[in-house]
Parts: sequence; C-alpha cells; structure tokens
Amino acid sequence: MKLSSASHLLEKVRADHPLVHHITNQVVTNFTANGLLALGASPVMANAKEEVAEMAQLADALVLNIGTLTKDTVEAMNIAGQAANEKGVPVLLDPVGVGATAFRTSAAKQLLQQVNITVVRGNAAEVAHLIGVDGWQSKGVDAKEASGNVSSLAKQAAKALETVVVITGKVDVVSDGDEVLSIHNGHEWLTKVTGTGCLLTSVIGAFCATGERPIHASAAALLFYGVAAEKAVQETKEKGPGTFQMELLNALSNTNGNDVMTLGKIGGVLHDEG
Repeated sequence: MKLSSASHLLEKVRADHPLVHHITNQVVTNFTANGLLALGASPVMANAKEEVAEMAQLADALVLNIGTLTKDTVEAMNIAGQAANEKGVPVLLDPVGVGATAFRTSAAKQLLQQVNITVVRGNAAEVAHLIGVDGWQSKGVDAKEASGNVSSLAKQAAKALETVVVITGKVDVVSDGDEVLSIHNGHEWLTKVTGTGCLLTSVIGAFCATGERPIHASAAALLFYGVAAEKAVQETKEKGPGTFQMELLNALSNTNGNDVMTLGKIGGVLHDEG
C-alpha cells in the first residue's frame, strides 16, 4: 500500500463524515466520541437491544467492543451485527481482555460465529486466544510483551477467522490471510492512557466506511493514528501522558494527508518480532 493512498483515504473520511455506531465499553465512551469527532467522523453510542438493529443499519460502520460486558450487551451486539451484515455495513470487533475470563472469551467467539466481522483489532494475546494459540500471555485487559512472531500470528488468525486481523503493539501488523503489512508509527505513551486502543478500533471503522479494501483501510488508519500520536508526543514530551491524552485529540484533528505521506512508515512481513 502506498502512503499516497493512505493520505487519500484520510481526506475521504473527512469529506464523508461517516457515522460510526458503537456498542462499546463504559470506560472509553467519551474519549472515543471525542476522538472520532476530532478526526472528522460522526460517533453514535447506542446499546439498547430495542434500537441497535435500526441504528446499525443507519450507520456507515459498526464497532463492537467487549471491554465491559453484560449478558444484555452481548445480545445487543449480536442483533446489531446481524443487522449491519444485512445492509453490508462493515463490522469491527475489539476483543478486549479475551482470555481473561471464560465469559469474555465465549462472548467474543459467539460474535465471530454469528456475525460476519470485517476487522478484528486486538493485541497479540487477545488475537492468540481467539484462535487457541498458546505462548501469548495477557494480564487482565493488557498484553504482556510479545513472545512470538506477530506477523505469522496475524496471518494465521486472519485465515482462521476469515477476516482482516489487526494486531497492535510496538509495531502494528495487519493481514487478510495473504498479505501482511506492518506500520512502524506510534509511541509508547499510547499504552499509558486508557482507551487509545479502543479509539483506534473506531478510527479503523471510520476508514473502513470509505469502501476501501479492509486491509488497506486498516493500514491507512494505523498510519494516520500513529503519526498523530507522534505529533502529540512532540507537543507534550516534557509534561506526561495526561497532557498527551488531550493533545492526541488535537493531533487527530490537525494531522493531514501530507503528514501521513511525510511521516508514515509502512513495510511488509516482519521476521524477527520475538
């Protein structure tokens, strides 16, 4: 994928103002909404099972985030996901903390069975748990340091789940089971602020709403988000992650296509993640 294509997709998102419907976790709702507004997309948060089907079909993308699950939430996600599938609306799954509890893991696998998921975005441990691969550890909803080949895991998961898989970490990797792309932007402070991963999934959703192939839409979103994070750090490096969180919102608004073309770093398969 060319950086110019990522730049073009960013401008298309801002021109189209896609509506991204979220059934997401309580911790990140406000930050996610503000982040999408900064990007130029339109967020909506609706999780009542009585309305999610209608809302999902009105939207340009649907994000399902299992961070704070309940039985009713899982039911609403299934209803919304199936309604989105009927309309051809891309559906993204953020399997937060999969592997931490049996309920969480079961819910994620149920969604993958009952809904046609366009993109799965998680850390390496979460993705590994989804496909039953050993050797990757998690702590609560956080991943421990990678202990294997992330590119191979992404490709294997994409084939097993029949979807595009995005694994975020020190280097972000995206695969559709055939092609593997790596994005080398971002900053460690993204791990010091609650909700940055969840917001990233929503940003990927906004890019998927453009109609571009999901692997390329995901890569473009990763490039944009990583560049924005780097710009935010430059503005706040003497202060800390609290200020970084607010500056990230500014950077999501101010980062443009030229920034992506100038600062974006994209590669192919990685061979030595571990």
